[in-house]
Amino acid sequence: MPFDVLTMGRVGVDVYPLQTGVGLGEVSSFGKYLGGSPTNVAVAAARYGHSAAVITKTGRDPFGDFVRQALDGYGVDSRFVGTSDIAPTPVTFCEIFPPDDFPLYFYRLPKAPDLDIEAGELDLDAVRDARIFWVTGTGLSEEPSRSATLAALAHRARAGATVFDLDWRQMFWADPAQARAFYAEALRHVTVAVGNLDECEVATGEREPYAAAKALLAAGVELAVVKQGPKGVLAMDGDGSVVEIPPVPVDVVNGLGAGDAFGGALCHGLLSGWDTRRAVSFANAAGAIVAGRLSCSDAMPAESEVHAKLDEVPRAV
Repeated sequence: MPFDVLTMGRVGVDVYPLQTGVGLGEVSSFGKYLGGSPTNVAVAAARYGHSAAVITKTGRDPFGDFVRQALDGYGVDSRFVGTSDIAPTPVTFCEIFPPDDFPLYFYRLPKAPDLDIEAGELDLDAVRDARIFWVTGTGLSEEPSRSATLAALAHRARAGATVFDLDWRQMFWADPAQARAFYAEALRHVTVAVGNLDECEVATGEREPYAAAKALLAAGVELAVVKQGPKGVLAMDGDGSVVEIPPVPVDVVNGLGAGDAFGGALCHGLLSGWDTRRAVSFANAAGAIVAGRLSCSDAMPAESEVHAKLDEVPRAV
């Protein structure tokens, strides 16, 4: 059967400090978690009861084994998790200085295995048949992943909901100036674009939320979702209808997983046939819940938790 949600791209192991408010040099203990934005989105979608899988690669090492075991434990199909010999499975460290400072340290050099995905290795039938196909900007940062990502999008040909998480990480690009052209190519093949203000600016040259959303629609998408941090979320449909969702108050513990929780919850809303306001409100609340927790994958909420959070903040519905 086709997957409800099939994501493609980054995977790794998040190594997060169990002490907050101090630098890594002072941390004495850490937690180990499954990581990587599209991987976490698949985990979040599975938490809502959807069949989910991720197309990615690990190194040939114990952390690669951990990735597969963790995916299986979360109910995410690992059949498309390949193995590359170019490098070990990436790890990512962070520092936690609530409420808004969470420096990340990526260990992905010289090139991460998830950027070694080749077009000829893809199960294009699975890509085309999935109810939602989710790709990220990081997947465009290097070959052969760039060509594989664009080939997958071209083959899918907008056969269903196709989501582009703009996912801008400048350190992954040898020449960041090239990014906009590849983002533009991806946008031609997708129906939904999701990004924060920095990411929208990279993709379109526009930073003002309304202008950025209009530019994404002009590039070919049917739904543009612009995340504005403490100012909430703006979503614009293809007919120009605008929905603005205020932020959900939360005592932030670690903001790094909020975007992935938002993504998985947005997938749930799209699969459920909800209108834009309901889907984005639900996603916004899911992101807030995870911002109030330490980890990412482990922290993804159940649907009942998100509805309970929405009940606490009626204005967000």
